[in-house]
Amino acid sequence: MKLKTVTRTQGNNAALKDGTVKPRSFAFDFEEIPVLVDGFRRMVRGNEFDVCEMAITTYICAKAHGKPMAAVPIFLVRAFHHGAILVNTKAGIAKPKDLEGRKVGVNRGYTVTTGVWARSILQDEHSVDLSKITWVLSGDEHVTEYRAPKNVVPIEPGRKMGEMLASGELAAAIGIEVQHPDVKPLIPDALEAGLAALRKRGHYPINHTVVIKDELLAAHPDLAVDVFDAFAESKRCYLERLEAGKIEKPTEIDAVHKRVMEITGDPLPYGIAPNRMVLENLIQHALTQGIITKPVTADELFAPGTRDLVG
Repeated sequence: MKLKTVTRTQGNNAALKDGTVKPRSFAFDFEEIPVLVDGFRRMVRGNEFDVCEMAITTYICAKAHGKPMAAVPIFLVRAFHHGAILVNTKAGIAKPKDLEGRKVGVNRGYTVTTGVWARSILQDEHSVDLSKITWVLSGDEHVTEYRAPKNVVPIEPGRKMGEMLASGELAAAIGIEVQHPDVKPLIPDALEAGLAALRKRGHYPINHTVVIKDELLAAHPDLAVDVFDAFAESKRCYLERLEAGKIEKPTEIDAVHKRVMEITGDPLPYGIAPNRMVLENLIQHALTQGIITKPVTADELFAPGTRDLVG
């Protein structure tokens, strides 16, 4: 059985992509999508793939709207988002709480995972009242049925978010890249701030998970476990090479993983149990921010048979 699969090639799944690690009961039929978020969109809108990497808040939102898929507790991408918030230095923002009453841009949609986590940092670490900010979006939502809170508005047609931030029309923006003398990160020394949050309160955000079509899970009860095991074995291959210093061309992401490894041991834990706190934190922020309207448990998000797995 070949499963049409979308996942971006990176350290922890490279052994799957090159065939070093093979699943027991099926074969991956990888489809390469140059812009990964296009794959998320195609999955939630058209259920186009059998197995698909997906931003976790996109998945949580999709699940809330009845999309026929279930996640496996594989967390391919994690990141600290303290550096994702850029501010115009001439906009009068001396501290994060000064963003209240102002307009803040968000790259793409309101449900984008980076935006959710960045807003959580503003709320949890800087006591910002998110409801007092007007959030300006540069794009639409992956889940077309989703309706954002009233303080979320689309960008005006023809406008560019980077230019609006550079001019001061937006006080800040999340998830964009801007090279301008008046634009700088809101939170200085972002990586160190992220690592400090990890040490202090276990804050280690999950960005991406993996989903499987419901119809496949119904037809093949052991499939989710096989998918989990394959990804977990591939991750172990990566971590062995990372720890031994055998990554040929280390990336910035590899460097962050090494820093996290010094604190937690495993920089990419898979499974609900080692991630329950961060999953519950994300669900709570999804509720607070209006990504979902009804509570959901961490276990309910993941396929039966995978809820006790750790890898």
